[in-house]
Amino acid sequence: MRTALRTAIATALVAGVAITTPALAAGAAFAADGPVAAATAQAKPTAGTDAADSADAKGKSTQEDGVFVRNQILPNGATARIVKLGDTHYRAEILKQGQRVGTLEADGHPVAGNDDGTFLVLFETGLTSTWQGNYLPGARPGVYELVDGTRVELTLKYGGYDLRTVEKSGEGRVLVHLNGTRQVGVLGKAVLVVEPDGGFAAYVNGSMQQAAPKPVVEPAPAPKPTTGPVVTLGECTVQQVIPSVFAQLTVTLTNDLKKGPKAVLNDEAGKPIVVLDRDHAADLGQGLTIKGANTTTPKLGQRTQGGDTPYAWTAFPKLPKGCEKDTATPTPAPSTTTPAPAGNTGTTTNNNGQTSVIPKGGVAAGAELSAEGDSTALIAAGAGAASLAAAGLGFVVLRRRSGARG
Repeated sequence: MRTALRTAIATALVAGVAITTPALAAGAAFAADGPVAAATAQAKPTAGTDAADSADAKGKSTQEDGVFVRNQILPNGATARIVKLGDTHYRAEILKQGQRVGTLEADGHPVAGNDDGTFLVLFETGLTSTWQGNYLPGARPGVYELVDGTRVELTLKYGGYDLRTVEKSGEGRVLVHLNGTRQVGVLGKAVLVVEPDGGFAAYVNGSMQQAAPKPVVEPAPAPKPTTGPVVTLGECTVQQVIPSVFAQLTVTLTNDLKKGPKAVLNDEAGKPIVVLDRDHAADLGQGLTIKGANTTTPKLGQRTQGGDTPYAWTAFPKLPKGCEKDTATPTPAPSTTTPAPAGNTGTTTNNNGQTSVIPKGGVAAGAELSAEGDSTALIAAGAGAASLAAAGLGFVVLRRRSGARG
């Protein structure tokens, strides 16, 4: 008789272990505090017993001394029985096919469970959020965008993950700080669940569209402008693009033998901002000026500040060979001194540019005639020449007589 009783007890114990072991394995996914919570769930009565069924009435106390609130169906078909244990203390008992597979307790802060992609968040107010999917596993540090456009940043410091807000300047506010267990964060209408490996899921309340967080791929910074090659546009016209002193802007330099230099300041899209040329060689507002605008070797000066800030000078591209002549430089005036021609022409030139006519023949011996102050040459011709000769002769005779008297 005793042998039969012992055999029956042993059979019952083996059967009990076989029933509760699957519940423990599944319950670990929905345990808020890891193995401890799972062990607690194993010790509690399973669904399907009279004690559990009698508590499915709102407002009635359960065996855990709590007040039943509601049953909630999860996306994977499981049931969450919500029980109030205090003002900011709620419990969710997860049931699958009549058996308890996990427990979540929100005591002053929200907790979350993840059962193979089905998430349940229980808040300390008794409210819940539940969804399936929207999960990005093993996320790396970086900025992520939610389905509603909200951005969050996942950071890794000292071996632990933080989920932060994204701020225009400075470090964002911490939404979730992992301490080795699954954590919950809220940002606006978004509910965020972060796993210990950095993977996280998001659910936006009220949104018709749901999706996993997407990494934000920032566009690569535009390459800094560099000096381009010299391009020949015509027989005596060349052009070159150079960087501006303003970031991402460029200046197009054109050197034309006939039209002169031209400098065009362009924005990031290549749209002209200001144009300088021979007639308009400076724009102080943009810090641009052309030096030597009337020559074939001009230079562009650039500066970002006014006042005494020095210019950075860049030479315009050189003109092709054969176009080097500077048409803007005036041709030197011919010399005013003309060498005397060979032979006796009767005309001499003095150092002041005045011209004298010396009579020929006997008159030339003592004649000393000079031009008037207007440098007009005195030319003897026809009857005038005869009168001049006679007058000159009389002057010489008079001079001789005077000499004789003295």
